[in-house]
Amino acid sequence: MTRNDDPSPRSIDLDRVEALRLLGSVSLGRIVFTRHALPTIRPVNHVLDDGDIIIRTHEGAALTSHARQADGSGVVVAYEADVIDPDTHLGWSVVVTGYARLVTDPDELARVQKLVHPWVQEHSMAYAVRIHPDLVTGVRLTGVDGRADGD
Repeated sequence: MTRNDDPSPRSIDLDRVEALRLLGSVSLGRIVFTRHALPTIRPVNHVLDDGDIIIRTHEGAALTSHARQADGSGVVVAYEADVIDPDTHLGWSVVVTGYARLVTDPDELARVQKLVHPWVQEHSMAYAVRIHPDLVTGVRLTGVDGRADGD
């Protein structure tokens, strides 16, 4: 097989605007934070609000207590979302790194609670976390013809 006949996907870096647009087009992602000095990953649903990622959480959640212990500047987290076809391996992936802060203003909390409807209802999801993206990276996996699934 010649290099031009290689059916493997090609990786194309996304700019910040396109990466955030794609992240905002889906409602499920994974938040990564440190717990007991080890990385912890949780799947969560989200919305994009004025360029920030908003998720809901509950009193007993590790992220809630972790963000609460921060000195007000927030706690560093990573957030990842993707759409990749398991058969063609085409699609995209976006990773955001930034500071997560509990939303503490009662009016702001009430507003964002209306924006994000938690998929899991076993806990009272009375808290919200706002993640401000400082570093945004993303890749689009395209076929040889430039086509990508998942948009």
